[in-house]
Amino acid sequence: MKVLVTGSAGFISGYLVQQLLEAGHEVIGIDNFSKYGVVERSYQNHPRYHFRQADARDVELLKELASECDHFIACAARIGGISYFHEYAYDLLAENERITAAAFDAALHAHGHHRLQKITVLSSSMVFENATVFPTPEGHERQCPPPSSTYGFQKLACEYFARGAWDQYRLPYTICRPFNCVGVGESRALGDKEIPSGNIKLAMSHVVPDLVQKVLKAQDPLHILGSGDQVRCYTYGGDLARGILTAMLHPAAVNEDFNLSTPAATTVLELAELIWRKVHGDARPFRYVSDPPFQYDVQMRVPETRKAREVLGFEADTALSAVLDEVIPWVDREIAEGRI
Repeated sequence: MKVLVTGSAGFISGYLVQQLLEAGHEVIGIDNFSKYGVVERSYQNHPRYHFRQADARDVELLKELASECDHFIACAARIGGISYFHEYAYDLLAENERITAAAFDAALHAHGHHRLQKITVLSSSMVFENATVFPTPEGHERQCPPPSSTYGFQKLACEYFARGAWDQYRLPYTICRPFNCVGVGESRALGDKEIPSGNIKLAMSHVVPDLVQKVLKAQDPLHILGSGDQVRCYTYGGDLARGILTAMLHPAAVNEDFNLSTPAATTVLELAELIWRKVHGDARPFRYVSDPPFQYDVQMRVPETRKAREVLGFEADTALSAVLDEVIPWVDREIAEGRI
């Protein structure tokens, strides 16, 4: 099959495109490098990967590309770390709305006039920013208070685009909600402000790479945002890519939404100590101090993952410890090369 992936140079897409190619699919990727600047992915010169450096808001280009594809995975979005939500509150809403509308306009055209079968939409766990039920099941995003951040609100709107396109035009869709993706290949977003955390400047305001770089740079005591009691489910990028690919192809995924996540919940403090022990062993006692948290530092984000397991047969089963064994050496190399 031929698959169009917008935002193909992004973090999750780095895993997704690789798995699509390994599964034998042909991929058309589009990205304007607006987040990280120009990046080279391992699959850049793959014979079944066709890249266009262009803007995902270009409706006519998307119509042209989608018209020759069987599937469309809409990954493109303006996104950054938690500090990014504050710095670009309006732009995140406005630009992502234009990206979303362009994707659906193109998908509607390609489905109505060509061979496109479905659009698969990357949403976000941030739709559950104000969840009141834990673990949080699919459907709760329409019952709990709407997200407080403009990013979370727009991602919720993206899901309504999918449902509205089906209701009016019968465009089949699948909604995938990644939770706290962790892996290699994530860089600092262009335009993101440097945020001091003790004697270290945050790399990208994402908790895992930021904690890793601080521990590798021997920060002691370790500075963490907030109390450290915040709960997350850190999900390996390769697992997420596998879940998205499964949802794209599975017949039971049509017009459904899925939380794609490990069910294993970890506090920030547990994460910090795990990283500390992997770097320092028992040679140095674990010590930390708490810095003031950001406004949108959600305290609890734990998804219900039963639906993906029962309907898709998908489970995110890579343990956090194994993920860190991949991430820590990668961050160490990035520091050595001066990129973090």
